[in-house]
Amino acid sequence: MSTAKRKPSPERSPAPRRVGGGEDPFRDPALFLNRELSQLEFNRRVMAQAMDASIPLLERLKYLCISCTNLDEFFEIRAATVRTALEYGGPLPPDGLTPAAAMGAIHEHAGRLVQAQYQFWNDTLRPALADAGIRILPREAWNAKLRRWLHELFIEEILPVLSPLGLDPSHPFPRILNKSLNVVVVLEGRDAFGRSGGMAIVRAPRSLPRIVRLPLEVSGGENDFVLLSAILSAFVDEMFPGMRVKGAYQFRVTRNSELFVDEEEVENLAHALKDELAGRGFRRAVRLEIAENCPTPIVRILLQNFDLQENALYRINGPVNLNRVIAVYDMVDRPELKFPSFTPRPARISGDTPFDSISRHDVLLHHPYESFQTVLDVMKAAAHDPDVLAIKQTLYRAGANSPLVESLITAARNGKDVTVVIELRARFDEEANIRLADRLQEVGVQVVYGVVGYKTHAKMLLIVRREGSKLRRYVHLGTGNYHPGTARVYTDVGLFTADPDIGNDVHLIFQQLSGLCTEIKLKRLLQSPFTLHKGLLRMIERETRLARAGRPATIQAKMNALNEPTVIRALYEASCAGVQIDLIVRGACCLRPGVPGVSENIRVRSVVGRFLEHSRVYWFGNDGEPEIYCSSADWMERNLLRRIETCFPILDRDLAARVYEEEIGNYLADNTQAWELQSDGSYLRVTPPEDGMPHSAQRSLLARLCE
Repeated sequence: MSTAKRKPSPERSPAPRRVGGGEDPFRDPALFLNRELSQLEFNRRVMAQAMDASIPLLERLKYLCISCTNLDEFFEIRAATVRTALEYGGPLPPDGLTPAAAMGAIHEHAGRLVQAQYQFWNDTLRPALADAGIRILPREAWNAKLRRWLHELFIEEILPVLSPLGLDPSHPFPRILNKSLNVVVVLEGRDAFGRSGGMAIVRAPRSLPRIVRLPLEVSGGENDFVLLSAILSAFVDEMFPGMRVKGAYQFRVTRNSELFVDEEEVENLAHALKDELAGRGFRRAVRLEIAENCPTPIVRILLQNFDLQENALYRINGPVNLNRVIAVYDMVDRPELKFPSFTPRPARISGDTPFDSISRHDVLLHHPYESFQTVLDVMKAAAHDPDVLAIKQTLYRAGANSPLVESLITAARNGKDVTVVIELRARFDEEANIRLADRLQEVGVQVVYGVVGYKTHAKMLLIVRREGSKLRRYVHLGTGNYHPGTARVYTDVGLFTADPDIGNDVHLIFQQLSGLCTEIKLKRLLQSPFTLHKGLLRMIERETRLARAGRPATIQAKMNALNEPTVIRALYEASCAGVQIDLIVRGACCLRPGVPGVSENIRVRSVVGRFLEHSRVYWFGNDGEPEIYCSSADWMERNLLRRIETCFPILDRDLAARVYEEEIGNYLADNTQAWELQSDGSYLRVTPPEDGMPHSAQRSLLARLCE
């Protein structure tokens, strides 16, 4: 793909020089990019994957749908947060953008992204899918036979679960669920009670499939589909017999999905969250999507009902829930239109039990290239091993029907002491985690909900085993969740170790989470919210001192996001001192690289590929004695200051070299799926040099590590 064109700054001109005056010259708002607009830039990079003709066709469909889903979550959380600040006030972010200005910029940039999504869907992807024999048939493409079949389907399977609501003084506007599919209908005539026509709302229950596969004998194609929204619009008159339908227009509203629970005021967090979850789908609206041809008077009524301004309106040329088309990916068996399959490599663990191998040497796992099954196997072995006395684990997202959870249950039934720290507030997994907590408690697992005011985001597993006359601790630490599903599509690093110092550190953290104690002193690990932030600043400052002394000084790090202002200012100071800084930041980045006199020595790149980059790895040159850490924490304010996170060193030299080569050097060399952040906040696609070889970090790892 050719290099992307440079785009203008999302919110202001870039700072061209170092600003002077004041005790801290790096507090100038012009030196910070806006977090929300940077997040939208990430979604543009996801869209670029969809538009890349070298990627298999169904994978391009998946990227498009992911970009739509990402945008949904962006409005539910980030845009909703800005709207809350707009209404209730609060401190300005480091970039200095007021909530009003930020909200205006969000809608402007999101509007362009939505336009690009639907233009690509209508003009490129949908026709390409049809050419490949995968048709999503619009109403105008239905023949008489297909229409009869769909009409019968509507009468028998859809109409019985619909409850259309005519709007009048006795039927006020209904509650519209977050992100649900709805149709606003304009009617003419008089009903049986003499009421004149007007507006009606048809809500599509979540029980109805959003995309319907057509039988071969009906449509003539093996992979033909129709969207539920098209069926509702086509047969809407069946819901209002005797009335004339003047128009039917699909719409969808996105609502604030942040949960607000005053943890210090509730006696039972689980019960409080259950109550809050019940109302989440009807919180404050932040965006309205509606059919492009909906008349302006109808739009105004909807905007007024949802208390939205005109700039929160998105007129859609296609299905308002385009992300639902992702179902086609799994419904179509066309391997040639998907990425080639691969088999993750199992870990090299030998001995009668996995503990024999881990006791001899640390074991590194690089997912998804190396199998997460190793973690499941260790847990299964621990559950059945008579010498294992206790298991302690954190769970942020575990996934439905996880074998890992079954092992925890088996361990408890086998009489082992099992403690699980479950984060009930894991966004969009709250309900699943409450159910998981209830299930574990039923079999005698001690379930802990973490610490009031701090999400437990750390990824830790501790197994206590009796070996002879002594107890030995076996530990797994990771950058990603204990989730078999995401372990197949997210890149993450995990470490099994029997190192006594690390084992004791993890023991102390679990003790801190489940009991009451003062701040603990750890020997090997860094922990948020106590030592990780300070430790990062200390290591950045060490490189700064080395550079000022004329010594080689380097910082290289990989993470999902960067917005913590103190860390950013420390990086600016290090850059001014001559430290060479390379950052691989997948998503939002609030640091401006390449600003003369401020960040000339900082380079930021983002890699977007087949797998979601999720690992966090920090490398510091340390005057020829490099240190490398893996962590559950991004360099974000929430992770460093308001969460329970862990950051662990890779002590084995060979494994440390491997982590650096695979996670840092490999990604800095990527010239096919990497994007470089410019000082104005835009990203440029990296392309291979004319006389050089193309290099994809992810493809090289697939070739090297997978079977």
